[in-house]
Parts: sequence; C-alpha cells; structure tokens
Amino acid sequence: MTDPRQLLIVEDDETFARTLRRSFERRGYAVDSASGHDGLVALLDGGLQPSHAVIDLKLAGSVSGLTCVQAVRAAAPDAKIVVLTGFASIATAVEAIKLGADHYLAKPSNTDDIEAAFARTEGNADTAVDTRQSSIKTVEWEHIHQTLVDTGFNVSETARRLGMHRRTLARKLEKRQVR
Repeated sequence: MTDPRQLLIVEDDETFARTLRRSFERRGYAVDSASGHDGLVALLDGGLQPSHAVIDLKLAGSVSGLTCVQAVRAAAPDAKIVVLTGFASIATAVEAIKLGADHYLAKPSNTDDIEAAFARTEGNADTAVDTRQSSIKTVEWEHIHQTLVDTGFNVSETARRLGMHRRTLARKLEKRQVR
C-alpha cells in the first residue's frame, strides 16, 4: 500500500530540490527525488508509488517536465501532481493540465503554496478574471512557447515553423528562458 504522504520531487536544481526535500520531510512526508526523466523512470520502475509529486517544467537535457508528468500519471493515477516553473506561460499550463498535472505554479513557490495546491480538489469560480489586455510581447512569447511545446522543445524545428532564423529564436529564448 502507498504511504499517504509519499512525495516525489523531479527537479534539476540540486539546491532547490534539497530545500524542498527538507521542508516536506519536516512536515511528515517520505520524500524521493530525481534530477531528470531518467532518474524518475528508475524510481518508478523500482516500484515507487508516490501520492504527491512536484515536477519542474524545464529540466536539464532534452526531456521536458511535461514528459515526467505523463510518466508519473501513468505509474500513479491517483497522485496529486504540481508542476513548478520559473517562466510560466498559458501554453505550458494548458499542456501540463492536459497531461495529468493537478496544478501549475509559477516560481517562486514555497512549501506552503505547494501543499495548498495538493489540498485543492476543485476550481474556484470566484477567482477574479483579469481584464488587462496582453501585450504584443506576451502574445509573441506565448506563441513561441506553444510552438516549442508542439515541437518537443526542438529549437531548430520551432524556428523553422515560426519562419525565423534559429539564432534569432535562441536570442529570444535567452532573454526569457523556458523553465
């Protein structure tokens, strides 16, 4: 039987992962962590059945945290999954939820924020709807990011689909990193 407080952290920033681990252990969670998709797969293949998971969206290497969301959802269908990212976008939020995440939080988020997301089971219809118009830069960024998601974060293919030079896209991504 699964420990009701078995947490899996998938985070490539060792310092942040260690901080999360300590904080959740103090709150009574049994914590396992992986720095990327391969480590995650090894833990899941070893029989880990997390009840909760915190997954960074942008991991080092070529595999996105979205792939990790799919893997955790397949291995532990009832797990509460929270995706964390330093550079949130509508495109990745939508994809994360479609792939099985329960919540999507922008960094910086602390243990309280993550635990609150674990506890939430329903949406809030009273959430204020922002009537502010998106800027052209925001719309451009969301379009670039959606194309990145569609291409599996392949920069060359994304540049081709957007009709821009790869170096131009790389410069734009450096200014506003996908994480």
